[in-house]
Amino acid sequence: MDQLHKDVFDRLERFYDAVPRDVAGAEEHGGLVLFVRDGAGWPFYARPRIDATEPPSLADVTSVRERQRKLGLPEAFEWVHETSPELLAVARSAGLHVLEAPLMVLDPAALPDPATLSDVAVRVLAADSPGFAADVAARRAVAAVSFAAAGTAPGEAGPAERDAAVTELELAALDEERSRIADGRRISALAGTPTDGALASGMAMRVGDVAEIAGVATLPAARRRGLGAALTATLARELVAAGTDLVFLSAGSDEIARVYLRVGFRRIGTACIAEPVALIP
Repeated sequence: MDQLHKDVFDRLERFYDAVPRDVAGAEEHGGLVLFVRDGAGWPFYARPRIDATEPPSLADVTSVRERQRKLGLPEAFEWVHETSPELLAVARSAGLHVLEAPLMVLDPAALPDPATLSDVAVRVLAADSPGFAADVAARRAVAAVSFAAAGTAPGEAGPAERDAAVTELELAALDEERSRIADGRRISALAGTPTDGALASGMAMRVGDVAEIAGVATLPAARRRGLGAALTATLARELVAAGTDLVFLSAGSDEIARVYLRVGFRRIGTACIAEPVALIP
């Protein structure tokens, strides 16, 4: 690995390790660290310790899974293959299914104007907006419907299914979202029309000058209209304007990665996401 790529991967490791720490405790299990959220909210993962002197072992994976089951947490592991290459075989030997997702980094010089990618408007959520709670609920509902029909193929699920998926947010979760947007650690965006409402959603998490774009989702009925690309480009432009010089994401498949190529992202490696086989549909 050349020094330039090593520096990028080192920065990614520090980012992955930092993101959960303001709302989660860190439990060390050999070469792995399990992040356990303090209070309600989306559960975190286990991943390799950045200060470990030995790669994670099968015993480490087993220890984490036992702890996750005891706490009622998903048995989820995440890592970058280029940084922790030994973990792929270990995870598979433990009976875990591993998604090998294209890990992509933005070339800012190749970032297009979002308006050239879709005829649907994209807006960034404001923490002080009167409609903030409804916008966050819509973002989550769009994601729930979209990820239930993964991929880029069009489908029937649209605004009606999105509205049925809307749930009332816990006050703590909403406050956390508002706080992170207000201080620049998170950016959320929606794409939609006045008639149909939110059709696509996504977010970015930022730590210092590194940020990850995640959760980009388009309702199946609105696919093949460039919404995912326009939304990703909008988030990326906001991040670059805020001084972020390393913007990355993980694509769910090679097919999805082609969407991000249009936005100026280039593959540099593989992000691994492991779960028990029984949880894979």
